[in-house]
Amino acid sequence: MISAVAFCPHPPLLVPQVARGAAAELDELRAACHNAIKRAASTASQLVVIGSGERAARYGPCVRGSLAAFGVPIEIPLGSDGPGPIELPLSLTIGAWLVRDALGPQCGAVGYSISRRNPQPPVLDAAPVALLVMGDGSARRSITAPGYLDERAADFDADVVAALESGRGDALQIDTWLADQLLAAGAPAWNAAGRLLCGRSFDAELLYDDAPYGVGYFVALWTADG
Repeated sequence: MISAVAFCPHPPLLVPQVARGAAAELDELRAACHNAIKRAASTASQLVVIGSGERAARYGPCVRGSLAAFGVPIEIPLGSDGPGPIELPLSLTIGAWLVRDALGPQCGAVGYSISRRNPQPPVLDAAPVALLVMGDGSARRSITAPGYLDERAADFDADVVAALESGRGDALQIDTWLADQLLAAGAPAWNAAGRLLCGRSFDAELLYDDAPYGVGYFVALWTADG
């Protein structure tokens, strides 16, 4: 049973060591992520992090991600400081950083990467769990965006925000072809979460909706009705 869902983006600039002098520009976004994760995790004894990746895989609490590709030679375990391999994709690496920031290093979180080619949801245990779903919106919201401006990007992101505000799993069905066109990295994880939550509705709260650097970033919290 899924008791709550936090939706957060995964830009590397969320990590202050990566952002360096620009770290303060995303303080509001970091605070929204911190709030959503803490509140979601408080509803269950297990936190499951879902993000996009090249392949579908499950990752235990000790598996790590690295930020070396962004000039910061640090490794981030998902949910435990025990030794583990460096295997996390970027979405789960940033998810791991956010989880540790909100819950501390020994929260026991586990993760699943969702393949873009086949965004099937993970099979979860019957015990109550909270989800953290990692996903960015379009990276084509302005002429300075990583993918330059695409006139479709604002409407695409508005549709994602409407789905997040609805609290309905059925609404989280994102057009993957259009998402690829608009460089929206969240589609695989959002679609997998939508399938997990299909037929259910939650109390929904949108905590952040903006496009710094021309990329759509959203934070939302869903909690079970009643």
